[in-house]
Amino acid sequence: MLGLREAGVLGASVALAGGVAYFIWNYTSSSSSSGEKTQTRPEKEAKSAAEERRREAVVPDVAAAERQKASESKPAGTQVLVLGLYGAGKSSLLNCLATGCLEQDMQPTQGFNAVSINREDLRIEFLEIGGKEELRQYWQRYMSKALLLVFVVDSSCPELFPVAKKHLHELLASEPSLPLMVLANKQDLSGACGITDLHDALSLSEIGDRRLFLIGTHVKRGEIELGSGLQDARDLITQMVCDGR
Repeated sequence: MLGLREAGVLGASVALAGGVAYFIWNYTSSSSSSGEKTQTRPEKEAKSAAEERRREAVVPDVAAAERQKASESKPAGTQVLVLGLYGAGKSSLLNCLATGCLEQDMQPTQGFNAVSINREDLRIEFLEIGGKEELRQYWQRYMSKALLLVFVVDSSCPELFPVAKKHLHELLASEPSLPLMVLANKQDLSGACGITDLHDALSLSEIGDRRLFLIGTHVKRGEIELGSGLQDARDLITQMVCDGR
């Protein structure tokens, strides 16, 4: 005889097939009573009440199954949070990730910039927040929704490294396990700081036990292919989003 848990699963699976749940429940009831003694009216009423409760118990299972089916039919979605000081090159990097090249110079983001990249059943949602001082107060609010933090630094402006370090460590303090990708941008400019020096300048050895990637990048208008650093960043982001599904 089917137990309550087994009957609930069975009922949930056939209900989604359309209009046959009642038949299955009656079949379960009749098959379970075969070979037993003839029941009195009180016994039948008690059994009927028990079966009614069992039918009611399966409703949450059916609803959960329907929600699961609906979620599986949608492409996976997640959010990669892109932050960095004003002028670090966040918008240009995002434009290249989305289109494969930079067709025109990008203006720094004045507020919020959302970019989605769709690949078959995978959707990667990037949210960039501008780096002006008055916008940095909003950074922390979006940390809890992020699967990954991409922090962009202008590697040609070492005088801004202490400010970038301060904000980065404040952000990470609230999310001790959030993966971090630091993009040392504008590596093509004369005097740009190398990734080893930037690692020390940002004290990345003190960010705790988390996944950390530090990649040198650059983008230039008119280039038809992504640089190797940006390609590596794109591939790593895609893999991390897949792992987080």
